[in-house]
Amino acid sequence: MLNPELTVISFNVVVVIFAYFVVYPRFCGSNGYKIAANDLIATGLSLIMAGYLFYGSGTKFSLIVVDVNWFWFSFLTYLAMEMPLMNWYFNKHNVWDSFRPKE
Repeated sequence: MLNPELTVISFNVVVVIFAYFVVYPRFCGSNGYKIAANDLIATGLSLIMAGYLFYGSGTKFSLIVVDVNWFWFSFLTYLAMEMPLMNWYFNKHNVWDSFRPKE
């Protein structure tokens, strides 16, 4: 079996890739509010899966300088993976304009 860190990171990679290359282009387009709502679901899915696997186990996860529990490891690694893809997607699809007030 994979070590706990690799298990969580692997699942996070799958969720982020599926979100930014399948769900968002197909269902959200350049609407930032739809992306935000769907991203809450994707982040929640990642946390639910990590919790299902590691809640109550006492497993410690290493973030190089500090050990954390499953929640913080899953959340912070998901965030670190998502930020570059979010920036790329928002720039490519001009999502930033969807947050500007309509005149």
